[in-house]
Amino acid sequence: MDAVEIRKFRAEDRDWLVAQHGCQYAQAEGFDDSFGVLVGEIIDAFLVGHDPQCEAGWMAENNGQRLGSIFCVRLSETTAKLRLFLLVPEARGKGLGKRLLSTCLGFAKDRGFSNMQLWTHESHAAACALYKSTGWHIISSKPVHSFGQDLVEQSWIYRF
Repeated sequence: MDAVEIRKFRAEDRDWLVAQHGCQYAQAEGFDDSFGVLVGEIIDAFLVGHDPQCEAGWMAENNGQRLGSIFCVRLSETTAKLRLFLLVPEARGKGLGKRLLSTCLGFAKDRGFSNMQLWTHESHAAACALYKSTGWHIISSKPVHSFGQDLVEQSWIYRF
């Protein structure tokens, strides 16, 4: 996976990213179509109004094949938010997630944010293990019913 390029997100990546989120989460966790709709809304808001000085998205790509994504958006003057972290199944377990996460964290730190937050679900065990191993901490956890499923929603924080 060292030959994989991590490049800036482009508008033409939108439909692929929405489809991948919808498909992967439906297959892995039984999420309903509302999840893909949410992802589309997040990306559309990013495309229309993100501040490129402090917000960015990246795509992992190998020979023209998209493998994953990660985004950094401003939550407040001091806090960035990690969003849309995704890897296709065939790209997992090869260090690419760490590379994407490092890219996103480095960007946030370089932009002067003092911390970064993210929202996920407990069922995303591999992602949660990666967050924990790289210095993130859970700040809240609660049961919810979202995307047609009973889930445990988590918020995490990383302090620079």
